[in-house]
Amino acid sequence: MRCLYREKKHYCGEYLEVDIFPVFEYQRGRSRKRKPTTEMQKKLNQRNAERKLIRLLNTNFTKHDIRFDLTYSPENEPPTPEDAQRQLQNFLRRVKRYRKKHELPDLKYVAVTEQGSKSGRLPHHIVMSGGIDINTLAEIWGKGYTTAKPLQFDENGIAGIAVYLVKEPILGKRWCASRNLEQPKTSERDGRLPQYKVKQFHDSGYDNREELEKLYEGYALSDISPYYNEINGGYYLTVRMYKKPAPKRSRKRGKL
Repeated sequence: MRCLYREKKHYCGEYLEVDIFPVFEYQRGRSRKRKPTTEMQKKLNQRNAERKLIRLLNTNFTKHDIRFDLTYSPENEPPTPEDAQRQLQNFLRRVKRYRKKHELPDLKYVAVTEQGSKSGRLPHHIVMSGGIDINTLAEIWGKGYTTAKPLQFDENGIAGIAVYLVKEPILGKRWCASRNLEQPKTSERDGRLPQYKVKQFHDSGYDNREELEKLYEGYALSDISPYYNEINGGYYLTVRMYKKPAPKRSRKRGKL
């Protein structure tokens, strides 16, 4: 059984996420895959959803955009999740009309509706394009209470918001998004990294910062997540990076 290590790179705006994992070539047929338990599958689904949303948000939004949270006043509380979704879509349509009327760029958004386990209330959380005064957005909502915050990026982008937003699916979907979102660009490469080097990165983590930054030129390391699979003996890594700021040019004074 021959094994190569694959690098799968996801380019997400100012951020880069790299998955490094083994690819096996089976000489005699295929081995049976072990089915994960229900609990394992649930955790895997949650992790995959978080990672997908992190990449989507980092690709499409900047510090000029906002997080906007919507709740309902008691008299406007929708009776069902379906009604809440209709209210959300009506709000987004009104925002689109406002932006068009005022010659603003098309609306980009990712929206999540959650349901309180005890209260049953149905608030909405939206990451969306900026450019509209928050008081105007509150008037457009008109169903209750709102809070707005500018997006704040760190070395992992807005990963924290993505993890918070990924909830248990309501009506079969974890989130809804505008159709004009750009998908992260991906590329794959096999065989550049031998197993001993991947194991070294796995075992030493941040100690290999300098070498990892040479591998992915122009990026600085923000996080590395290692995993060893005892079943197939493979090493798995997720490396997260961010673009290094451009060096400042020194200004030389002219000679008198």
